Amino acid sequence: METNQAKSHEEHIEKANQATEEGSSRISEERFRLRYHLMPRTGWMNDPNGLVYFKGSYHAFYQYYPYEPSWGPMHWGHAKSEDLVNWTHLPVALAPSEPYDQGESGGYGCFSGSAVADGDSLVLLYTGHVSGKSPVEVQCLAVSSDEGITFRKSEANPVIPGPPEEGLLGFRDPKVWKHEDTWYMVIGSGKEGRGNVRLYASSDLREWRNRGIAADSDGSKGDMWECPDLFPLGGGEHHVLIVSPMNMGATKTMYLSGTFDYEAGRLTTAHAERLDYGFDFYAPQTLEDDQGRRILFGWMNMWGAKMPEQQDGWAGAMTIPRELSLQPDGSIRMVPVPELEKLREERYEVEAQVIEADTEVALPGTASDAAEIIAVFDASHSDAAEFGLRLRCSADGGEYTEVGYRAADRTVYVNRDHAGLGDGGISEVQLATQDGGLLKLHLFLDRSSLELFANDGEKTMTNRIYPQPDSLGASLFSRGGNAVLRSFEAYELKSIH
Repeated sequence: METNQAKSHEEHIEKANQATEEGSSRISEERFRLRYHLMPRTGWMNDPNGLVYFKGSYHAFYQYYPYEPSWGPMHWGHAKSEDLVNWTHLPVALAPSEPYDQGESGGYGCFSGSAVADGDSLVLLYTGHVSGKSPVEVQCLAVSSDEGITFRKSEANPVIPGPPEEGLLGFRDPKVWKHEDTWYMVIGSGKEGRGNVRLYASSDLREWRNRGIAADSDGSKGDMWECPDLFPLGGGEHHVLIVSPMNMGATKTMYLSGTFDYEAGRLTTAHAERLDYGFDFYAPQTLEDDQGRRILFGWMNMWGAKMPEQQDGWAGAMTIPRELSLQPDGSIRMVPVPELEKLREERYEVEAQVIEADTEVALPGTASDAAEIIAVFDASHSDAAEFGLRLRCSADGGEYTEVGYRAADRTVYVNRDHAGLGDGGISEVQLATQDGGLLKLHLFLDRSSLELFANDGEKTMTNRIYPQPDSLGASLFSRGGNAVLRSFEAYELKSIH
């Protein structure tokens, strides 16, 4: 027998799906639509939620508002893939429909969370957020019995009816995993200016016991930790915690690696660092697939940033999928998953050469708005002050995005001050060269995005750029001396849409 709660949710889902169909039919402008990234059919997308490998498919849920290309009462959009490259959009999974996730004003919805496979069922755990209520945030559960197509909210909701103590700044974004026979959940929070992660445990995903604080800030790492993700990486007790700290300056995502003691419920941190050094990378989440790989997606936008695509009826996108590995020093490397090679079409190669001081070398074979580029420079035999690439260049030279290396302080940077309609700014990070003095710049360019993986993913930068559609030029450059190019290859990438 269908309950009133189930009927209400079905009605809200039906409206959201209808808005998605109608909105997507109105989108005709392609200038910023990405060719091979996961993005919404219409409306607004932010945090990836519920990344999970389930019955032979990768599922990606995400924060979604189908009615406008701006943030609103949060729903969960849903897409799935068999290969991490080609994605099929499925019906909206969650819509705010109950007193614990629906309110009177815009500050409500089914906020971020996670997905787990529980036998033959796919289970979503999420934060019900209603501004003006007390408590504002509770943790909720929804279950699918048809292999992840439709979801029914639990009659036991909220399964965690509020924060464990008073005075917390936020209590949201549950990430759940199973260790041995117990389910564990981390929830983002903060208190007295110190971001922290709360740990819970359960035997059945419905009754949860508070295990205390698994990790917290020393006062210098933000006052609230959103979107926590704690997972094993590297074998043994080695674990990594990824968080999105609020009010930590330029650092919007960071990770802490070390060892996690399940009995004590505490992460002992050995290494902490910013996760991505670009402007447009937030709320990343990971999954483990059937090959044992730890794969990450991030939201490829940022709160407060200009989003010119909103004028065209949509906003937001996910990064390309990235495989994580833990290095001996506790640092993380992120590299594009090899499945992305399926996108490669025509190959273009440039021979090794010296780029003379204060010159540019045109790259006519990369005249595309969707390309993969791998350029290797020999920094040890270059005496240039700066060298690198210019991409998405206009014919008059006024519009371009520069990806370069500054020798004086060994810094890789992406300069988008002349990149088009979006925000400007220079993102940068210090980076030692590889053995032999080599610098490897691996780039994924896609209409309105640029993702850089430097030195095999030792550092990454993710940025949105918004050039004019006919700004398709590319070149190599050297300033203040000669630069040595060891190898250069590029591939035009096909569209998945």
